[in-house]
Amino acid sequence: MDPVAYGEAMGIMYIPRFGENYSVPIASGVGLDVLDKLGLGHYPETGLPGEIGNFALAGHRQSNGKVLDLIHTLVPGDELYVHTADGYYTYEYRDQEIVLPHRTDVLLPVPTRPGVEPSERLLTLTTCWPRFGDEKRIIAYAVMTSWRPLEAGPPAAIADRIAEISRR
Repeated sequence: MDPVAYGEAMGIMYIPRFGENYSVPIASGVGLDVLDKLGLGHYPETGLPGEIGNFALAGHRQSNGKVLDLIHTLVPGDELYVHTADGYYTYEYRDQEIVLPHRTDVLLPVPTRPGVEPSERLLTLTTCWPRFGDEKRIIAYAVMTSWRPLEAGPPAAIADRIAEISRR
């Protein structure tokens, strides 16, 4: 996948744990102009979907679409899907942690491990903690398990949702 300009769409996130209708646009950038209007924002200093390293996204918890409101309900093994113009990236949720807002080390190629060379394709989601506050951040980590080219069609778990969106 090629980088996109700030504020431009780069894909759609599907998280079945958040409900069968959950699909949220992913745009480049994490400024309020992106997060308040477009959904999830990609930290531009992090990798792209499918790249070795860390593909990190931010989203609001209780405002502007509440795109990560249910982040605390993820359980290990949950699948998260990123649909781009190239295809479908499947990530498996591993775990989460609560950190102070200044902890930008969660965005490193190997989160929280400065200087370590990445060997996995990671996805990191960041949002506010607690649910109705912003004193800390909840960080969710996932690892890529598969990729399907666009022409192969979507993974079965999100095929109905994509078909529904296509009909609109």
